[in-house]
Amino acid sequence: MSDIQNQNGELLLRTAQNMIVENDDVADTLVLRRPPARAEVMAEICRQLEPFQADDGRAITGATVISKDLSIDSLAVMDMVMDLEDQFDVSIPMNVVAEIQTVDELADTILALSARR
Repeated sequence: MSDIQNQNGELLLRTAQNMIVENDDVADTLVLRRPPARAEVMAEICRQLEPFQADDGRAITGATVISKDLSIDSLAVMDMVMDLEDQFDVSIPMNVVAEIQTVDELADTILALSARR
């Protein structure tokens, strides 16, 4: 259970992470997904970009420009974006994908879309 309280400590909302729903003698468990942590999103993006890391030994960071600093083509970027969409249960519009330049921007987009769910 998670509780949300106001400034005075009064309970405003109590949420459950798992909820059992019974209907017509059938019980099912609903799992409420939590938004991913920024570190989790960044780690997954870096993991997926690792094979495309340049030979100069620079680490992939939030400031890494995906199309410039890495040896990755547009098809590989789209494959990676689709994998990230599946993993984090989001859908990034094509016009937004076209505007994403850095790893930080990609992570911010995923986090913003996850927060809307």
